[in-house]
Amino acid sequence: MTLNSRCFNSLRRIQIASLNYSSVLRCKSTASSLHIQNEQSESNLRDSQVSHLKNSVAHNSIRVFKEKSLSELLSAYVVFKLCRVNFLVSNNERLMKLGYSVLGDKLFERLMKLTFYGHFVGGENEKSLRPLISRLESNGIGAILDYAVEKDISRDDAVKAEMKASVSEQEFRPEQPASNVDETRNPEYLDREPQFLAHEAFGDRREDVISAKTYFYEDEKSCDENLEIFLKCIETASKCGASEGFAAIKLTGLGRPQFLMQLSEVLTRTRMFFDQISDQYPGDVLRRNVSRTQFSSGLDKLGVKISLDEANDWFTFLDANKDGSFNLLDWNHLVHRERDFSRVLVAPDPETGEVKPLISHLTDAEELQMKNMLKRLDLLARTAKELDVKLMIDAEQTYFQPAISRLAMELMKVYNVEKPIVFNTYQCYLKEAFNNLQVDMGYAEREGFYFGAKLVRGAYMDFERKRAEEIGYPDPINPSYESTTRMYDRVVGECLNAISCNKKVGIMVASHNEESVNFTTERMKQLGLHPNDKQVYFGQLLGMCDRLSFRLGLEGYPVYKYVPFGPVKEVLPYLSRRAYTRISSMLNNTDKEVAMLKDEIKLRLKGK
Repeated sequence: MTLNSRCFNSLRRIQIASLNYSSVLRCKSTASSLHIQNEQSESNLRDSQVSHLKNSVAHNSIRVFKEKSLSELLSAYVVFKLCRVNFLVSNNERLMKLGYSVLGDKLFERLMKLTFYGHFVGGENEKSLRPLISRLESNGIGAILDYAVEKDISRDDAVKAEMKASVSEQEFRPEQPASNVDETRNPEYLDREPQFLAHEAFGDRREDVISAKTYFYEDEKSCDENLEIFLKCIETASKCGASEGFAAIKLTGLGRPQFLMQLSEVLTRTRMFFDQISDQYPGDVLRRNVSRTQFSSGLDKLGVKISLDEANDWFTFLDANKDGSFNLLDWNHLVHRERDFSRVLVAPDPETGEVKPLISHLTDAEELQMKNMLKRLDLLARTAKELDVKLMIDAEQTYFQPAISRLAMELMKVYNVEKPIVFNTYQCYLKEAFNNLQVDMGYAEREGFYFGAKLVRGAYMDFERKRAEEIGYPDPINPSYESTTRMYDRVVGECLNAISCNKKVGIMVASHNEESVNFTTERMKQLGLHPNDKQVYFGQLLGMCDRLSFRLGLEGYPVYKYVPFGPVKEVLPYLSRRAYTRISSMLNNTDKEVAMLKDEIKLRLKGK
């Protein structure tokens, strides 16, 4: 019997006593003294530089909007003013349907192109995108292309599609917690954690979500159609403009959400078991190296019933570098080394301690669907590399994200050998954002490939908080806006420090927060990181925070606008459900931009 086989046989006989899984799902936040010092240093930097940099922005206000035509200035001003009318924002869907019925398709779509669509969307196709991209590039700004077409389906249809696509044919348990269905419980399989199950109340993932486009699984044909759209987006990014091209994709558009939820649960349980084994040792999560003696001691303290030979076999399996210890990166290989996806779906039972499968097995059709998802993802990354386009994998809900991040890292390992092509997204409103980024960046460093990261605050806060409260698991979101800002600065600072040490790291600071942008540029200056090195990119939505984007472009930083595109009628559902909500939530930060637009319009009317 091979070592690999013995280890997995041992895993299935392990008994983990007193494993309180509710605490397991609570991610632990740890940091070394070095990281704490960096965080304090970066906080001081923010405080000392913000005032100076705000003055710098104000100084460049006229220059920022000089390239806009008077019609563009008027359109932007009117759009921002209309977005302040609560009645219009809250009733925009009904008003748009009324507009179509009263004005007809052509006239209403013309009106949209002169206002909301024209301001926040790049165009309908490659031809209409070219003038916008050319104008952006003349001001030092590139484009991240996103085909923003979203199917306009009802809530009931969305919920039905989500529930059907999130449950395996072998899933015999109902949705409610196991305590309510003991009579149906099969002791051979795990009782799934509610966090990683689909719940009808949250089946429509568009609700309480800002800015993010949403896909619902219908069948494999629809996934192939999404694949073609993503491929077209990559090809368009390679043809439009002279700067480096970027394209954005979402994994939920490429396959059944069931697989992402199942794999995410296994990864989370595995990670938390490692934390319980290692949390008695000092240092952050990557610096917790567990020796053979410490491993045996940790298992014993947890009450794991395993023979000495089995423990030694397990340790040998985990010690990938054969250096007499292992850390979280070695531990993660526990899942990665198993090639059969069905066999990956195992985790500790919180009641009996025995390692059990989540489900009995995947059907042949489900195995094929999972492989199809991976093939589609691989084709997108391979095409992006061939066309020299950077591929950004958007973040999604926390019950999908562990699997999305793992798959993104596997793509990086293959396609980020020479430079960063694949970028994973890290949402800094999450309590575990820093730890997750640190683990992934450490894995990339150890394996020798480029780490690509897009850093955002996040798009699912209200949805995540409501879901956690109603279903009954710990809120994954930072407690306040200020704590999220600190997390964002800490994550940015960690990446900049790595770049300054010549590590293979490329990031995009995707933020509309002026202080976060200023913090990044000043920290780059302190560390001697030059904008022309193109290791640090910046990004904002088209039509938002132009004062930041144009200023960064004029100063030579690689900055990009996130450019949605697609036919007017098919893009409007996306704008209606997300973009307007995002705009209304950000209007408190647009007072300066509106004032600058007004001043520029006055100057134009005076002939200046």
